[in-house]
Amino acid sequence: MSPRGFRAGKHRALPVEFALMKPRSHDWIDARSLALGRAVAERLEANPELLEVARRNLQRWLSVAGDRPLPAHVEWLRLLQTQPLPKLLEWLRADDETARRLRQSSPFAGLLSPQDRWRILEDYEARAA
Repeated sequence: MSPRGFRAGKHRALPVEFALMKPRSHDWIDARSLALGRAVAERLEANPELLEVARRNLQRWLSVAGDRPLPAHVEWLRLLQTQPLPKLLEWLRADDETARRLRQSSPFAGLLSPQDRWRILEDYEARAA
């Protein structure tokens, strides 16, 4: 066990309490995802060059998927190739059905620091308690 009750996994360390979470409503998950999306949008506004991280993530995911990519990943790739930064930020901050669906397959993994990400996750866990 690592510091602060985190259990190291193959990819990322997860707090033990997250493994013991009760199921959450879809609305709750969407609200948490929106909070993460808005934090990513703030980070991109400050550092637009971080869009390259999302592009690399998508390229890697699409190469692994071969001829069966997730439609949302193809859609994100198209958006990253065709939309200006302000429009991408709108998608990350929007609370409509399309934006919620896109955030479920967000290519922006790795843009938030672990501390910022955990702060948002812990905030939402506290709201559910």
